[in-house]
Amino acid sequence: MAYEKLFTLEEASALFKIKYEKLSENVYNSANVLLGRVKKSYNFVGEKIQITIPSSFSGGVGSGSLPKANVAMYKRAELQSKKMYAVVEIDRETIKAALKDEGSFVRATKEVVKKGVESFMRNMSRCLFNDASGILGEVESVSGNTVTIKDISASDNGFKEANFEERDLINLEVAVPVGSVLPNTQLIADGTKAKTFEIVEVKPESREVILSSVDGGLAAGDKLIMQGSKNADPEGLKGVLLEKNRQTVTEADGTSGAGSFGIVHKRRWKATQEDAQSAAVSTDLLNKVMLKIKKSCGKSPNLIVTSYKQYEKILNLLEDQKRYSVPTRAGLKSKSGADISFSGVEFMSIDGPIGIFPERFVEDDTIYLLNDAHIHIHHRPDFGWFDDDGTVFLRKADEDAYEARYGGYLQTYINPCFHGVIHNLSV
Repeated sequence: MAYEKLFTLEEASALFKIKYEKLSENVYNSANVLLGRVKKSYNFVGEKIQITIPSSFSGGVGSGSLPKANVAMYKRAELQSKKMYAVVEIDRETIKAALKDEGSFVRATKEVVKKGVESFMRNMSRCLFNDASGILGEVESVSGNTVTIKDISASDNGFKEANFEERDLINLEVAVPVGSVLPNTQLIADGTKAKTFEIVEVKPESREVILSSVDGGLAAGDKLIMQGSKNADPEGLKGVLLEKNRQTVTEADGTSGAGSFGIVHKRRWKATQEDAQSAAVSTDLLNKVMLKIKKSCGKSPNLIVTSYKQYEKILNLLEDQKRYSVPTRAGLKSKSGADISFSGVEFMSIDGPIGIFPERFVEDDTIYLLNDAHIHIHHRPDFGWFDDDGTVFLRKADEDAYEARYGGYLQTYINPCFHGVIHNLSV
């Protein structure tokens, strides 16, 4: 009787990579318009990246007599990589049942893989528009397992619907002394509850999030945090462009203040900020901030990203609506070679038309005016599906299932002086 060689788990892993690497990369370059346009590199090696930032002109100038020369001032931005993961679970019996048929295996895993990568990209988008804190929202009140999140206009940690999804697992940061013990839950060193809690239901109309349990002790002022993400997210626009969301940094010369990437925010390292003071969005306001950015850095924004609330107002504001196609950045196509494009409303700047696009992770009262050439996501090598052990599949302890892990290590670099933000708009 002829011996029939079974399709091994190693072969299944290779097929997994072949079938899904292109799909995963395609999703990564099309999850949202900003992710599709920003620079990406995959050669982040070493402990950290240091980027030299000139903060003055050099030399000496003058008339009538020979001036003295002077040296330029330079600052050094430092980037530390952050860990970003998505984990999917695949039933062992499903794998074994499909091992003899490539098509069966692909069909059996397709949905699991798709949802895992989509979840990673959703979390990546959350980080890109957040402040690196990992905070999803701040508690306003608690009733049983129902937590009401602060209104967006009342707090920087207010309710943002996109931050909350059913089946997400979260940590709770509670406002009690470090080391205190809550029922069934020990606090870890930074005050975050070590146990994870599942989001059962999200009610955006009432800003309510129903949790599987709160274990007692949860109160107003406490915070909900993406699991394991307390101060562990990559840098985001909200943090870098709005100074009030950044921690104080101290430079080598003793200068201290709010800053990002180790540089204090001041004249040559600062975003253009406009507090609308509850005014409505207008073309005058957009033009004002665009001109401020142009004056500050010499370049106009080439992309406007706004909340759906403000996008609706802009649609009503701009009578002459046009379609605007935005391809992925030239020369930085995805590994799959795919060319992703987006459409949006066009706005005329002094340097030509730019696109305006809605993004659900932007706060309701906020509009970002961006230069995508000055946002760069630095990845460490081998970003994607983990296969260092020769297989994508890792056996789950005490369960008849395997895990597959997607992601890697990265940091998002944002040079603040090329960007602007309008906040506190009327909603």
